Amino acid sequence: MSDGPLLWTAAALVVVAGFIAMTEAALSAVSPARAGEMAKEGERGAATLQVLATDVVRHLNLLLLLRMACELTATVMVTLVAVDSFTTGWGALFTALVMTVIFFVVVGVAPRTIGRQYPYRVGRYAAPVVLWLSRALGPLTRLLIVLGNVLTPGKGFREGPFATQVELRELVDLAEQRGVVEHGERQMIHSVFALGDTIAREVMVPRTEMVWIESGKSLRQALQLALRSGFSRIPVIGESVDDVLGVAYLKDLARSLTGGYEESTTVARVMREAVFIPESKPVDDLLSEMQAARTHMAIVIDEYGGTAGLIAIEDILEEIVGEITDEYDVERPPIEHLADGAVRVSARLPVEDLGEIFDVELPADEVETVSGLLAQALGRVPIPGASASVGGLTLTAEGVTGRRNRIDTVLVTPEKELQDA
Repeated sequence: MSDGPLLWTAAALVVVAGFIAMTEAALSAVSPARAGEMAKEGERGAATLQVLATDVVRHLNLLLLLRMACELTATVMVTLVAVDSFTTGWGALFTALVMTVIFFVVVGVAPRTIGRQYPYRVGRYAAPVVLWLSRALGPLTRLLIVLGNVLTPGKGFREGPFATQVELRELVDLAEQRGVVEHGERQMIHSVFALGDTIAREVMVPRTEMVWIESGKSLRQALQLALRSGFSRIPVIGESVDDVLGVAYLKDLARSLTGGYEESTTVARVMREAVFIPESKPVDDLLSEMQAARTHMAIVIDEYGGTAGLIAIEDILEEIVGEITDEYDVERPPIEHLADGAVRVSARLPVEDLGEIFDVELPADEVETVSGLLAQALGRVPIPGASASVGGLTLTAEGVTGRRNRIDTVLVTPEKELQDA
């Protein structure tokens, strides 16, 4: 047989393998519930697609078998042509390189991308062909699966397919469209699904925003810090932030001061044991563990053993229900000029904008916001009442906002020299 027909046949098999890969990707993203809705609306091929989606694993196994057959047959044909044109060793190497590139691009990337982008459109047109092939070659596929289960340790997968997240998400979307669930409820359900793909590093409070206290501080100082910052649990550190020794609870501090402890007693006497977790821990597993252990805070450790941040159980709940605020959070204008020449600005106001207000040059190389500028000058996270002087301006942190008690506004007062100028 001449080389031309072999190459043309191999090219056709590669195209067929690409169509099969596109159908595989589409069926993997199809929901039976959504396909059923499309069938009720009378869309062409939707009823057949629903039949495939209800038993998608069996049909995916068939498509996998056909794709492998096409790829292997095409590779053999190209190898025969290459061996005739080159020496045996170079022909095999040439075939391996060329077919790897072709299969990766023509079968592995482009068709699968199309199948994932348009799963229902591709599925509706491919469903009749897949169903016919399934009826014709289904016994062969089942025989090969039984043979694979015999060779595989364990019992294998003999049960039918389980409901996937794709199907459940589609059901929730359909329920919202029909008015069964509200828009907010749909978002919460989708957020629950996303918890399994979220890790602690993504929701934690970073170490740059942590409020902490040294173990040698007194109970009175710790209580004042808790009241000023608004946090009921504060990490207790030793030599540095990377050396977290425990957690001080506001109720323990209050109970100790009213129960006979001296005000000069160190906070290390009443702190509780800290819980440490890696920053790569899945959030859904962490939530279950914190509920079981009745723990509300955990210290997040990075891969080098240092403190990456902390995470509270409320941080995880916010991933489901959204930002938690209280009745004290009010909307303020970003810039408010006061009668005495001072200016109250939002903590998130850019440093450049603050410099333009007073016509001064402020360091904005490492920080972007006014709260960041104040934190840089203080060397720690600012809490209400904290004050520092930067570039002829006195910055004073004011009220907090949100559950994390971030600084809401900063009172900026020009110093005497700047006022005179």
